[in-house]
Amino acid sequence: MAIHLQWANTALAQRAPASPDRPWHAPVEERIEADAKNVPASRFAVDPAKTYSLPDLIDLAETHNPDTRIAWQRARSQAAALGVARSELYPTLAAAALSQVDRPEAFLVNRFYRQTVGDFQVVLDLNYTIFDFGARSGRIDAASARTLAANFAFNDTHRKIIYAVEEAYYQLLAALGQEEAARASLRNAQTVQQAAEARLNGGLASLPDVLEAKSAAAQAEYELQAVLGNEQIARGNLATALGASPATAIRAQPLAEISIPEAIADTVERVIDRALAHRPDLLEHVAQVRAANATVKEARAAFYPSLTFSGGPIAQSLYGLQQTFPWGHTAGMAGGLSLNLNWAVFDGGARRNKLAQAKAEVQANEAQVNSARDQIADEVWAAYSNLNTAFRQRQAAVALLESANQSYSAALESYNYGVRNLLDVTAAQRTLALAQSADVLARTQVLASLADLAFTTGDSVRANTTRSRP
Repeated sequence: MAIHLQWANTALAQRAPASPDRPWHAPVEERIEADAKNVPASRFAVDPAKTYSLPDLIDLAETHNPDTRIAWQRARSQAAALGVARSELYPTLAAAALSQVDRPEAFLVNRFYRQTVGDFQVVLDLNYTIFDFGARSGRIDAASARTLAANFAFNDTHRKIIYAVEEAYYQLLAALGQEEAARASLRNAQTVQQAAEARLNGGLASLPDVLEAKSAAAQAEYELQAVLGNEQIARGNLATALGASPATAIRAQPLAEISIPEAIADTVERVIDRALAHRPDLLEHVAQVRAANATVKEARAAFYPSLTFSGGPIAQSLYGLQQTFPWGHTAGMAGGLSLNLNWAVFDGGARRNKLAQAKAEVQANEAQVNSARDQIADEVWAAYSNLNTAFRQRQAAVALLESANQSYSAALESYNYGVRNLLDVTAAQRTLALAQSADVLARTQVLASLADLAFTTGDSVRANTTRSRP
């Protein structure tokens, strides 16, 4: 009764929620929560004193990000499935030891005689498929193609993780650059405020000028705090991309130490051709076409007979005792050999429909390859165009920053001499702040666009092929 009650309680605990108006809670929820705590977390230590470059961060992510392990284990599982398919090329051999004792009553003439018979056997069962017109080879080819697809999916996981790290890294560099620009803007605003206060003390400025300068400084302080908040979010995103806790402190290589190219040498046609040749997700689709063709081969083999061989040698030992007679014993080899020819003459159209289904899968996968090619070409075209735009914006941002610096210096100097008013200085200070922010954005945009182009072409994963596993 206790067992029945236990099963009843379990069944009650796993019922659907009683009503839609309140959350579901049950005793099993606590057990699941305990199980969640027992799952080991894949955390690792980050040296807070070390300055990590982008290659260092990518190496950490490929080693510790759980997504790489998920894809790796799936590839290993598919490789094991290939081993299962290949095992069909070999015979199967099973062994069994059997023992049995019978004590029947045998009726003879007018009496019953009790007899005891003991049977001890060692049985071997050998089975082997001699030929099946390509059914096994079709399954092996399909499993091999799926293994290739799983390996390409594994590479594509690395491609996505590398891009995620690059994206988070450049977002952090942009936030750090924006912080630097915001602090410079705050210093400029404070300098203007000090100049206005000095002129007020000298009787050369009015109180509204000082209040305007204080307002500009407060606005710069407000914008700095917003930038600092974005920086914290960017640090959490980078740590998460690595597979670490968002609270992990990571010192990233500053933007000033990173060389930024000014142009790209390859033409867009060459970049597109490289993407169509190396993108792992496209190669995964091509492998799926190969798997579908192998399934067609297997489906066609079902129209033909298969020949199998079976053998079962038995080593047998019999012991017998019959009432009024002494023990008897015999031993020897038994068993048999057989050849089995199997051919499905009629199956209601099942084989024909399976073959049609397999052919449809081939055509669907081929269409998927063509669709992926078009999408990849469009992605590369957009990434290439964005990169060239980023190069031009970078040149414009350099010119804008130089001009804004000169304008601010001239306006501040003129204001100190009483030639310009405070509105001109604050306007120049705001323009300089925007130019500093635009310069940081333009530099990080070039780097982010380069990463985006490497992601769309698959170059990022080809540059990290030294790793065979996460």
